[in-house]
Amino acid sequence: MTERRRILVVDDEPQITRVLRTSLSSQGYDIRVANDGETALEIMKDWTPDLVITDLSMPNMDGLELCRRLRPKIQVPIIVLSVRGEERAKVQALDAGADDYVTKPFGMEELLARVRVNLRRLPATESEELSLIEVGDFRIDLAAHKVTVRGREVHLTPKEFDLLVYLARHAGKVVTHRTLLSAIWGGQSTDQVEYLRVFVGQLRKKLEPEASSPRYIVTEPWVGYRFEPGQ
Repeated sequence: MTERRRILVVDDEPQITRVLRTSLSSQGYDIRVANDGETALEIMKDWTPDLVITDLSMPNMDGLELCRRLRPKIQVPIIVLSVRGEERAKVQALDAGADDYVTKPFGMEELLARVRVNLRRLPATESEELSLIEVGDFRIDLAAHKVTVRGREVHLTPKEFDLLVYLARHAGKVVTHRTLLSAIWGGQSTDQVEYLRVFVGQLRKKLEPEASSPRYIVTEPWVGYRFEPGQ
């Protein structure tokens, strides 16, 4: 029997946690609930989730601080829930380590779709049989979730990894913003261009920290990005 995927829900609103527990459990997920970041960290000492859903505004430790504390320790997807829908709030959450952002109030079908996308390790349109991508300066081991650039290992978050894999599979081609957003975050996120700005910026820092201008991920103004893996 396949083990159920584990989801940790972190929110201080009882009605939200009650609805999420019921809805997610009905989809076959194993759910645990915390009402703040500190409690979430305690739970995770002996129970490792496959995905975390967290509110931003909570007592004791808010969602941003929870993201910052979690990201160096585990590489599971993090979905942030918040009533703050402005771009600045989304960028702050993504910069803190979140993989996705859902604005309250939200439809349960939308959230379930985001959960499925974030639990999917690679874009479903790509073959899961290919376990190794070697192109230019890059060696990407899909099974081990490991990336090396010119022999140097680079540690990536789940969404950074998925974004790089998609770009590497389309090396040399211009990939539009809409295509990337749909492939990595799902069709409901095709207007969230700020996601790409944040994650492409993070990838560039990790892949080419000493470069004065982007070498591997090239911006095509107003269109998208082109991946140039080197020789």
